Amino acid sequence: MKATPTRKQLGERIRKLRKKLGISQEELGFRAGVHRTYIGAIERAEQNVSIDTIHGIAKALKVSPKDLL
Repeated sequence: MKATPTRKQLGERIRKLRKKLGISQEELGFRAGVHRTYIGAIERAEQNVSIDTIHGIAKALKVSPKDLL
């Protein structure tokens, strides 16, 4: 499945915020309640992400879900 511009934007934003916090994909996954490999796939725009997962990741990154989009 080809990555859409929105998925690319989401992945890039998550990676930028994660690195700004100085945490690993593993730590972000732990905080968000998802596996680290899933975080990597999201950052590479390989996965469609549910709104619940976006909410969990946003909370783990200490931002609102709208800040990821």
